[in-house]
Amino acid sequence: QVQLVESGGGLVQPGGSLRLSCAATGFTFSNYAMSWYRQAPGKERELVASISSTGGSTNYADSMKGRFTISRDNAKNTVLLQMNNLKPADPAVYYCKARSALYNYWGQGTQVTVSS
Repeated sequence: QVQLVESGGGLVQPGGSLRLSCAATGFTFSNYAMSWYRQAPGKERELVASISSTGGSTNYADSMKGRFTISRDNAKNTVLLQMNNLKPADPAVYYCKARSALYNYWGQGTQVTVSS
């Protein structure tokens, strides 16, 4: 059974940091590109960052460049999102996604709240 389980969300003050984790089971993790998306209330889901199956290539949305870092550990079937300098525009439910040529899998999401 395919599962993507996100964790690490929570409440943080503006300027603070969080590290999100996504644990994958039920498929060959190293064959899949991984991405983080986010969706705020009333807004469309948007791409935050993506990483290739080997980890050799990453891509970020412009507003996240320099603040967020995506990484993966294929031995642990885990993808991480380090988020620094969180801003009032960053609160959302953050989702991880696994993508191959044939399949897409989504996690259930983890809530990130930025508030003083």
